[in-house]
Amino acid sequence: MTASRTRFILEPMNVHYLGFGKIEIDGVRYTEDVVIDHGTVIAREKDASRSLKASYGHTPLSEREPIPWNCSTLIVGTGAHERLPITPAVEAKAHALGVSLQAMPTARACELLNGADLTSINAVLHLTC
Repeated sequence: MTASRTRFILEPMNVHYLGFGKIEIDGVRYTEDVVIDHGTVIAREKDASRSLKASYGHTPLSEREPIPWNCSTLIVGTGAHERLPITPAVEAKAHALGVSLQAMPTARACELLNGADLTSINAVLHLTC
């Protein structure tokens, strides 16, 4: 994982799913989950959600970790086999904030992020299962 990168808002983002556990964003390869917040790519801070793993069978996306809610659409890449659970509290918060929560396989999420309007779309991308 490399340091976070900030981009010009109008610059299109190039996101490519390279296969299980690997994506490339603007030529930089990532092998761990990432969050995209208005074009800034940072590591997903999932440690806060790890205590929920036993309940979900996998570390879920939960309200305990930083989620980039400052958008109209939050794309969640749920992994190669769609195994990333999303807690009901995250779904409820999205609804309360008026954020469209769109969960899908990470490969599809990467396709949607190419050329996306980064002023209104953020993402959480799970790279494995």
